Amino acid sequence: MAESKRDYYEVLGVQKGASEDDIKKAYRKTAKKYHPDLHPNDKEAEEKFKECNEAYEVLSDPQKRQRYDQFGFAGVDPNYGAGQGAGGYGGGFGFDGDIDLGDIFSTFFGGGFGGGFGASNPNAPRKGRDIQLSVTLTFEEAAKGCKKQIEVPRVEDCSECGGTGAAKGTQAKTCSNCGGKGYVNVQNRMGFTVVTQQRPCSVCGGRGKIIETPCRKCAGKGKVRIKKKLSVDFPAGIDETRIINLHGMGNTGTNGGPSGDLKVTVRVTPHKFFRRDGDDIWLDKHVSMVEAALGAELKVPTLDGDVKYNMPAGTQPGDVFKLKGKGVQHLDSVGKGSQFVRIVVDIPKSLSQEQKELLKKFDSSYVAPKNSGKEGFFEKFKKK
Repeated sequence: MAESKRDYYEVLGVQKGASEDDIKKAYRKTAKKYHPDLHPNDKEAEEKFKECNEAYEVLSDPQKRQRYDQFGFAGVDPNYGAGQGAGGYGGGFGFDGDIDLGDIFSTFFGGGFGGGFGASNPNAPRKGRDIQLSVTLTFEEAAKGCKKQIEVPRVEDCSECGGTGAAKGTQAKTCSNCGGKGYVNVQNRMGFTVVTQQRPCSVCGGRGKIIETPCRKCAGKGKVRIKKKLSVDFPAGIDETRIINLHGMGNTGTNGGPSGDLKVTVRVTPHKFFRRDGDDIWLDKHVSMVEAALGAELKVPTLDGDVKYNMPAGTQPGDVFKLKGKGVQHLDSVGKGSQFVRIVVDIPKSLSQEQKELLKKFDSSYVAPKNSGKEGFFEKFKKK
């Protein structure tokens, strides 16, 4: 049977008519839930994370979403439906799952075996499979953008035989059993009815050709696995909702078909001080209660280095001030977000007797403004 896939809207937990913002929010929530950093060595969580990324890539693209809404998976994945009824042959091809004969049958014949796929050319071009990789960026790299060298495990045509699978100086021959079709018709009698079904040719394995002298380098597969180094640009402002699609950098196609794409997802490591909210950055700045009461010139860290900020006297715990333009670069746009600094007032846990007496004297002499409805600064802490 074809690989079972969940509806993309179901994967993200949204309705079919969901807005772009709703889809983006749902993706962030789902991706965070199954993020590999939170579930190390958990294959099920890893698969759900990939499923989530695949769903978001389609639903966040208006054209892909339209095709998906109209045609389902077949509208966005030309390889969907591969391998139906092909029995155990696909696993016997011996390429660790990178070359799926079900995929080949699907493209060659227009459908899966056992379902009446129709007689198409088994040597028709077939697009290569997409590759998905995840790259981890630091908080600063994601905010400011960077270029990274990555190593991609990729399937390419064998350089020795040019992808034919036949040794140099030889050629693959047309299978005499199926006449190059890759399938044979099998008749089964059911009562008074004769049912004709198409099955993969047992002689050529559905390829339509027989390689009598296999290439030594690829053992007749026509494909080899390599590790290709690529330089990838990560734009400033990228986050874990963005998937970078490198066209044609996936596995090489078959019979002259186009290569698949390389889809790079991003993981961003948490920062020690900063917390990102969209293109804004939040920072908790600790001050003493004396600095909060009297005011102080603060040195505030930002992505662009430390800046000075004159905190006014009487600043209250939890007050927030804004540093405009000190946030994250807007992705694919000009301008930056802001940095919000939340004041955290540190209350000393141990005081000397002299310090306690001084605070008591201040407390007894301090008079809060009348009818203010608010307690004075030290009034809030004298009960602690």
